[in-house]
Amino acid sequence: MNVEQVRSFLLSLPHVEETMQWGDNLVFWVGDKAIGGKMFALANLSGGGNGVLSFAAGPERYAELVEVEGAFPAPYMARIYWVAIERYDVFSVKELKEYLCNAHTLTYNKLPQRLKDVLALPAKERKKLIAERRKQASKK
Repeated sequence: MNVEQVRSFLLSLPHVEETMQWGDNLVFWVGDKAIGGKMFALANLSGGGNGVLSFAAGPERYAELVEVEGAFPAPYMARIYWVAIERYDVFSVKELKEYLCNAHTLTYNKLPQRLKDVLALPAKERKKLIAERRKQASKK
């Protein structure tokens, strides 16, 4: 896999939004950030010492994944059980997709019920609400 394939896969998951933050990082959120969405994966476009991809692994899988060569505790996020990988081929395509789906599910399950209710709204209503929240946030 490469960054475009990972991006395409992540954006195909339910309720995923993407932002560009902290320089050249693509951040993937379950739910829009404007309504309290939570990030679950981050693609580092410049690579460097922080790896090419970080994602939520959860306490059950974290220890196992950081033992794999090419995987390591994600900088700044290891305390909440995030893993980073040096290259996209550290895991097979099937494994990486499984881990990213798991990251998405873990994050969705931690969302407050009020946000899950917003995500369950019809797309038109949800988009209107998000636009209103962004407008309110820009006034602050």
